Amino acid sequence: MKTEFTEAQLRDPAIARSNEILRACVHCGFCTATCPTYQVLGDELDSPRGRIYLIKDMLEKDRDPDEKTVKHIDRCLSCLACMTTCPSGVHYMHLVDHARDYIEARYKRPAFERLLRWTLARILPYPTRFRLALLGAKTARPFAFLMPDARLKAMLEMAPKRIPPVSRNDDPQTFPAQGGRRKRVALMTGCAQRALNTDINDATIRLLTRMGCEVVVARGAGCCGALTHHMGKTQESHATAARNIRAWVAEMDGEGLDAVVINTSGCGTTVKDYGHMFRGGPLAEEAARVAGIAVDVSEILAELMPTAESATGNEARDRVAGTDAASGAETPGAAGPLRVAYHAACSLQHGQKIKSHPKALLTRAGFEVTEPADSHLCCGSAGTYNLMQPTISKQLKDRKVRTLEAKTPDVIAAGNIGCMMQIGTGTDVPVVHTVELLDWATGGPKPPALRETVTALP
Repeated sequence: MKTEFTEAQLRDPAIARSNEILRACVHCGFCTATCPTYQVLGDELDSPRGRIYLIKDMLEKDRDPDEKTVKHIDRCLSCLACMTTCPSGVHYMHLVDHARDYIEARYKRPAFERLLRWTLARILPYPTRFRLALLGAKTARPFAFLMPDARLKAMLEMAPKRIPPVSRNDDPQTFPAQGGRRKRVALMTGCAQRALNTDINDATIRLLTRMGCEVVVARGAGCCGALTHHMGKTQESHATAARNIRAWVAEMDGEGLDAVVINTSGCGTTVKDYGHMFRGGPLAEEAARVAGIAVDVSEILAELMPTAESATGNEARDRVAGTDAASGAETPGAAGPLRVAYHAACSLQHGQKIKSHPKALLTRAGFEVTEPADSHLCCGSAGTYNLMQPTISKQLKDRKVRTLEAKTPDVIAAGNIGCMMQIGTGTDVPVVHTVELLDWATGGPKPPALRETVTALP
């Protein structure tokens, strides 16, 4: 794509990066085939190619964003399926992030929308505030039909039926490895996940320590910054990200870290991009160091968990098949392996290019793994998207649930809390995190979501 930025404009590193991305685009339109919003809305401007034209025009002319441009950029999920499809390697993620930052700085939204976005930015990244908000939403949920705005209704309906108690495992501390220590890792405990589902971090800690990891919850680490980053609130997102960087670098320079382990793939995509986010700034070197050792939990487990051919691996498979009579422990399946429909989170398969590890780990542990049709398409969660764009989000959720249920699973597994919450509101099939199943198969407790629903298998 030909661009016409001036030399003065290109002295801005953000403009220079966007120029590189824009010039890589060849208008081929392959991205439209995998863009969820284009499939739902059928509008060229709601495809990556259409949004690229809008962003190019806005940035080149250095003009204030208009309502039309903002509407179509806001409708982007940032699912990044377009990046997986693009034959030219267009880094759409950095381009749309720049556009959102530009819009946030130069576009005045309607007062009610500004209030909603301000509220979400002040609540979601803070576990205690979010927990209190969820309690309020749970109380008000019976009156959701009275809400005059679909976004308010979506916020009330988001509240889970059960809000878990605080897990003290999320407090700063160190969990020793079982047996000999193979690695020392920091676990990112996150923000929203700590309020919505404490079972995930608990299971991750049990599983990693069982596999020989000393697990550190670093003091000062918290929200990765993704939620505010994708809202264009760059100053806020960089402030929270900087706290993580300093906390993890302190551990790296202290007793050392082999990895920063992340069990929420939306966060993982952002942390792995810290080097780009902080390029040219005082934290550039430290940010790059952190990004360089950041891994999704499935990546480290693929290295640490025993293979199916090993003795320990066979024990895990027997446990899933219900033949672990020696221990007397409750096993995943009494009459056969549990049938797991695996949902591939966009941030994992497109953002981090991790596609095989979760499925291979579940299969290795003895589960029967199946994947839905159109597994590359988004479920509609996408951070705050299901709250700010509830109509489009619901269409995507309904389609995703239909394809998952078509596999007649006993359980649905995913690697991202946002996807789990989104899908869980549309199905009666229990939804759990991948690590909960792996923890169970290797000696941990049955995932709480399965205790009532999965009592026997066909």
